[in-house]
Amino acid sequence: MSSDLPDYYFRVRENGAAVFRVDTENRQRRIEMDQIAVVNIRNGEIKPQGERVLSDDDLARIQAWMEERKQILARREMDDIHRALDHLNLTTQWVQSKATEDQLDVVTDRLLMAMHDLRNALVRKKADRLN
Repeated sequence: MSSDLPDYYFRVRENGAAVFRVDTENRQRRIEMDQIAVVNIRNGEIKPQGERVLSDDDLARIQAWMEERKQILARREMDDIHRALDHLNLTTQWVQSKATEDQLDVVTDRLLMAMHDLRNALVRKKADRLN
């Protein structure tokens, strides 16, 4: 089993990850994880832990993980937008078919403001693209 483990483990955190080197080559045959760095996806920063110096292999593996993670997050972001479109349609259907007056009183102003804000941003961005 231990031979199937990766050499590195990335504990995902907001904006990045804590990076661990996985070690199974010890006398107790336990899985040991030694934290070697913290990475920030937003600014690309890689901070070694303590006085540690990262090897070229460490840096290459971390950078490869960061690129893969950025792609995953970008796909998720687009998926979230498509879900938002579905929710807008479902909300419209709810307003037309199920919502009570009391329920509408609770959400109407907030929905209208959010939709107004979204519309303004979309129109502005579309105008920028057309120019």
